[in-house]
Amino acid sequence: MNLPLFIALRYLFSKKKQNIINIISGISVAGIIVGTMAMVIVMSVFNGFNSLIETFFSNFDPDLKISATHGKMFVPSDSHFEEIKNLPGVVHYAEVIEEVALLKYDSQQYPAIVKGVPANYSNYTNIDTLIVDGIFMLEDQGMDYAVVGQGVAYNLGLGLSFVDPIRIFVPKKGRQASVNLARSLNYDYIFPAGVFSVLEEIDSKYMIVPYHFAAELFESENRVSAVELGIDPNVKSKKLQKEIQEILGDSFHVKNKYQQHDLVFRTMKSEKWASYFILVFILIVASFNMLGSLSMLIIDKKEDMFILRSMGADSRLIRKIFLFEGWLISFFGAVTGSLLGIFVCWLQIKFEIVTLPGAGSFIISAYPVQVIFSDILLILGIVLSIGFIASWYPVRFISHRFLMSENL
Repeated sequence: MNLPLFIALRYLFSKKKQNIINIISGISVAGIIVGTMAMVIVMSVFNGFNSLIETFFSNFDPDLKISATHGKMFVPSDSHFEEIKNLPGVVHYAEVIEEVALLKYDSQQYPAIVKGVPANYSNYTNIDTLIVDGIFMLEDQGMDYAVVGQGVAYNLGLGLSFVDPIRIFVPKKGRQASVNLARSLNYDYIFPAGVFSVLEEIDSKYMIVPYHFAAELFESENRVSAVELGIDPNVKSKKLQKEIQEILGDSFHVKNKYQQHDLVFRTMKSEKWASYFILVFILIVASFNMLGSLSMLIIDKKEDMFILRSMGADSRLIRKIFLFEGWLISFFGAVTGSLLGIFVCWLQIKFEIVTLPGAGSFIISAYPVQVIFSDILLILGIVLSIGFIASWYPVRFISHRFLMSENL
């Protein structure tokens, strides 16, 4: 074994002359362990929430969504869209209409986005897995049906056991507002068949109806709000997205599942890294204990340094001993803290120890946790880096001071 490393190991586990040094060393290791464990747990919880939201959005949103850069609607009748429809990897092609309408149910009124979708909507999304009441059904025996978000249903006071339809009001195209509102509004009604639940951002906004119903209601003719694509799981989605964007040019946006809810994912990522940097700052403060521990250890081992010098050890070797001592404190603290953090995460995944407040109000009952290996490596890297910096100061300056005094 390397001589400085061997001596550093002996110093780490041996009893010091002054008991206070043992206490400070223990506190410095404990501080690093707790800080590292907290970083692993907090980042894993953020990963869990992020993964959960990704799953919900994945069940509701298409793999790729094409929308116009300017304006709300466009006509997808040119050769570019035929080319996209026939691209290898495009399994489902669907034209949809999304417009805001005023919904009325009994005496309750609520504005929502009415989304007209084709019959294959459930084939390229997993909307049927999100149904919490009723069934996913848009047409049956010539009758049109709607599937509404849970938030919309709540605000309308809607129940599937009721027999009243949902009344929908939208402004007529190209018609200015007049004193007689009936002349400036389109009106239709539809019966609810099911209620779905994703996240509040979706639940409180959307009502899904058949495409032809929305086209007639909004007088869209051959215009659509977006084209949604379901792609083969074995195809590289980023490459296909780039290819479609090149075909359409700058006149259209081509967004994947993450980009369709860019603000949500960016906010979650910002919160995750903000928490990470706060914990790093706490860890830096905790590392001052290690600085004090090493400083006192150097004072405690002053006689050992004199003996080593008399045996032929140079200043560089002696400095390595105490530098390795600081690294070992950081290493054992980082590894132990990471293992404890992973163990706590495993307990949460296995036994759901920490539950969410308001049992039954959420789709999940406990805090979601997902341990990502790259996060563990990042945490180990930052903890060891902080340990190196915290070790370098006392070793570089304090040991130099004592070595110089011995030479005198």
